[in-house]
Amino acid sequence: MRDVLFAAADIWMIAVGLICGVKFIRDHHNYLIGLEWIIMGVSGINFLIYGVTKAGPDSPAHHIAFFLDAFSRSIGFTLILVLGLLVLTHRYKPTTRVEVGAFALAAILGFLLSEFAEEIGTPGKVFFLITALATCGFLCFFAWRLAKVGERAHAAWVAGATALNVAVASIYDFWRIPGDDADHTRFYIFALFTWGLAMLVIYRAYAAFVAHNKRVDARLNPITTAPTPRIETA
Repeated sequence: MRDVLFAAADIWMIAVGLICGVKFIRDHHNYLIGLEWIIMGVSGINFLIYGVTKAGPDSPAHHIAFFLDAFSRSIGFTLILVLGLLVLTHRYKPTTRVEVGAFALAAILGFLLSEFAEEIGTPGKVFFLITALATCGFLCFFAWRLAKVGERAHAAWVAGATALNVAVASIYDFWRIPGDDADHTRFYIFALFTWGLAMLVIYRAYAAFVAHNKRVDARLNPITTAPTPRIETA
């Protein structure tokens, strides 16, 4: 039963990551969040293969899983997510250099924090926790902004998903769920479900915020947003 729940939670995260990631890029031209969501989806695919095949610690899937996990926990699902949301909350327009630099930094830290995890030890785990909590703090601000513009339902969903993310980040390296097995299956079921929920909730809230910004822009610029009148000829 645990294996079934694990697979279901992982497939859930994969679907949300890939679908919403593509929509972020296609519909909103937000490559920061879009690519990170897709990376999360790809990470889920690799993790599913790793779990189903029972691959060992020397397998490529194991190394890829650790790298992608460190990639997202260090910069991807933290700094890159915040930069992507600043596009909405502060009308921030990241340059291509910033976008490429953010992903390059995530790749470098992902490699270092995964390949040298044992050597780094506790400081690396604390770093992951701090970045997660800092990001959750910004997500609380994002929820507040949503509520302020009248999107209270989306604000509540973001707040709830953020609370679950705090729980995941706090448990990840520091606490073992009672009754969990050696592979931490219960934890990963909870974590994968939470990450999938967070990605879906953030996407829906983002779309709602975009719609709000468009309404504001329409009120501020009625001439440019008004339809062009038809000119009838005799």
